[in-house]
Amino acid sequence: MNQLLQESYSYLFEAPLLEEISSVGFSKKFGADEVLMEIGETIKFMPLLLNGAIKIMREDENGDELLLYFLERGDTCAMTLTCCLGNNKSKIQAVSETEGELIMIPIEKMEDWVVKYKSWRNFVFESYNTRLMEMLEAIDNLAFMKMDERLYKFLTDKAKVLGTTEISNTHQEIATEMHTSRVVVSRLLKTLEHEGKIKLNRNKIEILQF
Repeated sequence: MNQLLQESYSYLFEAPLLEEISSVGFSKKFGADEVLMEIGETIKFMPLLLNGAIKIMREDENGDELLLYFLERGDTCAMTLTCCLGNNKSKIQAVSETEGELIMIPIEKMEDWVVKYKSWRNFVFESYNTRLMEMLEAIDNLAFMKMDERLYKFLTDKAKVLGTTEISNTHQEIATEMHTSRVVVSRLLKTLEHEGKIKLNRNKIEILQF
């Protein structure tokens, strides 16, 4: 059995299910900043994240992006689950934040395991619930939070996912993910630095407060 699979999912799944996942799934390694799934792509496999971090994005008709949520070790993508069960094309874009590894499960196994394994059924429902709460939070942030608050939350959330206090993204990359302009991001970063919440270094942003 894949050691990473055991480490990442043994607390969720019983041994027979882990054995099935190991036997039918295949490993897929990825580097940082790699597009793992595009909008409109036909989904044939469901991903389980063994390690690393992946950001899930939406894109409008003009090509502008909006970050919905991050996936970490032990997660799967609820949007992918929905598309798998409905035999639909992908509605999201998945881009790796760091290098890592996935195990890809043939979609035909999903419904079988929902009936066969209670732990799998619980995992699917919990994944739906978690991702739904995260998307509602993203909507609330857009609707109710001021831009400086959104930016600070974006930075601290990303730092927690990456397990570091330093963010290496450029101002333009942050602006793209937040669906705003680089000028606005640069101005607000200066404001956050003045407030003592962050420190701007060359090509890096250090988080001073969480």
